[in-house]
Amino acid sequence: MLRLTWVQPEDLVGHELGQAALDGREASMIAARWRAAGGREAPPRAGASQEPASRYLRLLAEDLLDELADLPSRLADQEPTDLTKIRAGCPNWPSHSSETPPTAPPTQPRLEAAWLGRAVGCLLGKPVEKLPLQAIRSLAESTGNWPLTTYFTAKGVPPDLLSAHPWNRRSAPTSLAENIDGMPEDDDLNYPLLNLLLLQRHGRDFTPTDVAKLWLDELPAGRTFTAERIAYRNLLTGIEPPHTARHRNPFREWIGALIRADIHGWTNPGNPAAAAEQAHRDATLTHTANGVYAAMFTAAAIATAATGTHDIHTCLSTGLKVIPPRSRLAAAIHHAIQLAHEHRDFDTVVDQLHATYADTHHWVHAIPNTALIAAALTHAHGDFTGSISRAVGGGWDTDSNGATAGSIAALLAGTPTALPDHWTTPLKNQLATSVGDFNGVGFDTLAHLTHREASRP
Repeated sequence: MLRLTWVQPEDLVGHELGQAALDGREASMIAARWRAAGGREAPPRAGASQEPASRYLRLLAEDLLDELADLPSRLADQEPTDLTKIRAGCPNWPSHSSETPPTAPPTQPRLEAAWLGRAVGCLLGKPVEKLPLQAIRSLAESTGNWPLTTYFTAKGVPPDLLSAHPWNRRSAPTSLAENIDGMPEDDDLNYPLLNLLLLQRHGRDFTPTDVAKLWLDELPAGRTFTAERIAYRNLLTGIEPPHTARHRNPFREWIGALIRADIHGWTNPGNPAAAAEQAHRDATLTHTANGVYAAMFTAAAIATAATGTHDIHTCLSTGLKVIPPRSRLAAAIHHAIQLAHEHRDFDTVVDQLHATYADTHHWVHAIPNTALIAAALTHAHGDFTGSISRAVGGGWDTDSNGATAGSIAALLAGTPTALPDHWTTPLKNQLATSVGDFNGVGFDTLAHLTHREASRP
């Protein structure tokens, strides 16, 4: 029996009800109808329930998803998706006039460090993706690797602990320390590769439709997840952007757009506004509101870091300038940064973030994950090992959080040689992927190609 994850209508209703509770839609009557018909809650960690629904329940799910989408949101005015409205609501939107001298593109070594940092952080988080916070801590502590200073290993972990909290089954064979042999494929690296292709083919003035066409040409459907899989499905049924982000898509505020943002920052050094606008055009294929803001925040922070002249705190404060200040994401980031400044012990920061968000947000939602990334970078003052270790050790979407924190911290470090060898040597300057002709590509080659796009007028 094939139970395709993230697209079964009967599995989407529970997620959409959760999203409605977050974005201010009154859905109690629809929820009652769903439960009275025998509808289940959303699968808590996996993308699909184990048993298929009846034909009646599936048809009801499709109808209810459409009804939920039509409910008015009390947060609509303070959390727009339209770029003009976003800019109008950001009083400190970064200025970059035509008279402003262009910033030189990041050096190839800086870009190579950023690609490597993204890969290292992702790889660190892969074996513990989907595991609860305490399991991550226990697995690391059992091998003397807490706080995290190197990759996870199964050597020395008590069998009963592994039985209770097994590694991510798809990732363990390639991402535990004893198994690493180059950088394995991961969507957190596939999307930067796709966006590199996007700029090569369409330049900075690409449209969401260009993104869609590129995906259909170069991205295998089975390599998509959550909002990206829904948007891909919508494209195949004839729905066009930006409606692809909204139609029966309860994942539109999850982390998928954020993990696509790096290229937009790398290629707009010193111009966070342009980076944010570019990220917006990419993100609106699949996401709305806070899902889009997470990508814009990240792109702007990276564009600031790419100059090599700012510390992490300036980078993060710049990122906040391009998202609506009354949005839930802005509030979460401010809260996370404040916690990071107040507490010396990062475990305390993480515990408070989990106490605030874990019961109401899915582990892949953009709001808690972006907040955790900001807290990790702030608490570590942008140090590479400190940033990725905190981001991954904080749980939730561990590989994605490690990737983004690693990208930013490595960009600030400036060169591959500034990253500790024990992180980078196992990658063997080799990246596996199913995107385009990139399989086996080296990070030095990716830096060269990215530098070329960053140098375009």
